[in-house]
Amino acid sequence: MAARRDAGGVSGSDRVSEHELDARLRHEAERRDTTVSELTREAIEVLLGARKGKRHLMAAAAGRSGHSDISERIEEILRAEVKR
Repeated sequence: MAARRDAGGVSGSDRVSEHELDARLRHEAERRDTTVSELTREAIEVLLGARKGKRHLMAAAAGRSGHSDISERIEEILRAEVKR
């Protein structure tokens, strides 16, 4: 007998628990320095197709440090890291 699959083609054993999904969303939102709501909105746009005229890059700002002078200070930053 074949495994039952939902409308998305996912079998029952492949599903992620609500608690695990919540934890993963919160972790990813924190990593990207955004909200769970914004991350969810972006994921839905990717799944259903972005609205016409407005495209989002999921990786945009993924490496944002919050500092605007990183490229100017790269030598100083690298020296400090090497000394550690």
